[in-house]
Amino acid sequence: MPGLYIGSTAAYSGKNTLTVGLGLDFRRAGLSVGYMKPVGAMPMEVGGELADEDALFVRGALGLADDPAHTPQALTPVVVTHDFKTDAFEGRLPQGGGLLDAIRAAYAGLAKGRDLMLVAGSGSMYSGKYCGLDALSVVAALDGLAGPVRALVIDRFEKELSYDLLLMLKEQLGGRLAGVVLNDVPPAFLEEVSGHLAPFLEARGIPVMGILPRDPLMGSITVGDLAARLGGKVISAHHRQDRVVSQFLIGTMQVENFMLHFRKKKNAAVIVGGDRSDVQLVALEGDCPCLVLTGNLYPNDVILTRSEVLETSIIIVREDTFTVAKKMENLLTRHKMRDEVKVRQGAELVARHLKIEALRACLGV
Repeated sequence: MPGLYIGSTAAYSGKNTLTVGLGLDFRRAGLSVGYMKPVGAMPMEVGGELADEDALFVRGALGLADDPAHTPQALTPVVVTHDFKTDAFEGRLPQGGGLLDAIRAAYAGLAKGRDLMLVAGSGSMYSGKYCGLDALSVVAALDGLAGPVRALVIDRFEKELSYDLLLMLKEQLGGRLAGVVLNDVPPAFLEEVSGHLAPFLEARGIPVMGILPRDPLMGSITVGDLAARLGGKVISAHHRQDRVVSQFLIGTMQVENFMLHFRKKKNAAVIVGGDRSDVQLVALEGDCPCLVLTGNLYPNDVILTRSEVLETSIIIVREDTFTVAKKMENLLTRHKMRDEVKVRQGAELVARHLKIEALRACLGV
């Protein structure tokens, strides 16, 4: 029974998306798929048990929530909390590979009766090195336990791709590297990546299992989620909090300049001071998904009425415009895949752009 460890060169690179997409594709092919995330970094309590938020979401997306074997404890044997880190730094964690033993035991239990195990990483391939639970150590510990375990590494495009790091991982993983997935590649770089970088990696023994183009929906967030994560309050058009925000525009400029930029931005939330009713009105009439008014300033009655008529939500936040813009940038870069629309879109991206048959051949399934 083979296993596939899905890791990445950095955090927030698309591990959940790839895990769900692959899992759903393998299930459609008739394979019985198990899942675990050995080390969790998003602790939450479920029924008195410590669990990982991401792992629970993926478990549900793969249809394993009611599977008796996939308990929170088996799903994520090690959950990193503040106390866990303190114990690690002060030398109080189990010695002699005790944590890896717990992961191996959970993996062996989940693997029973499965055709394939999907194992999701946390952070980067080197995260957890301080406690001996980095991806390289976990893959080595699981390989051969119930069958071969191979690693699929995601590298997300951030100004450029981490080709040096991929070459290092090839040296360190050796035959355990199933390949790499180059994710979130902007349209302007697709030709360069597919025509130059991918062949370069292939020539050095690194199979490129897929090149996923940037998809605006995968980096989007709903208005309701945005308000919650900004710590803001929706004061109008409450029924339209399901609208999607995929980018933002700061409305600090003159109205004429704002209009020029606004026309080029689709699904852009407008971040603007609560006292800039001129920009607010232009944004509302231009059908932006929402207004984010900063400084805890409420709009005038004209703006509030137009927002209800045009069904555009207004979010009030306390911070200044610059602070909110920085928060928004982080949110759109790191927002988790949590809703059904993104699950479907992610699965479609994986099915369309990954070399599924080559990956199955590598795994022998």
